[in-house]
Amino acid sequence: MDYRGSCHCGAVSFEFSGPEIDKGLRCNCSICRRKGALMTAYAIAPEDIKISVKGEALSTYEFGTGVAQHYFCKRCGIYPFHQTIRAPGHYRVNVGCVEGVDATQLPFTVFDGASLL
Repeated sequence: MDYRGSCHCGAVSFEFSGPEIDKGLRCNCSICRRKGALMTAYAIAPEDIKISVKGEALSTYEFGTGVAQHYFCKRCGIYPFHQTIRAPGHYRVNVGCVEGVDATQLPFTVFDGASLL
């Protein structure tokens, strides 16, 4: 399936292809617990996602090993996606940023990311 999404202000947008989003993933690492986002249950290969940014709106936060890249919009503060620690270079998308998907209605599993650090 093809999906589109963006941050709240639209300065960071993305398009990706992947399976139907019918469930999500939450992580218990320190940053994910604080941001509370529901992520795609699958990692997205770099060739399957197109990211568009207006100006210098996209920023990155790293911690711990520095492998995972957590992206956010500097204008509105929304966290649309990250590159994963378990599959470097691959992305998980914040389901709440995906058009036409109601993240509040999806079942989810919890990933033990806290044990990776």
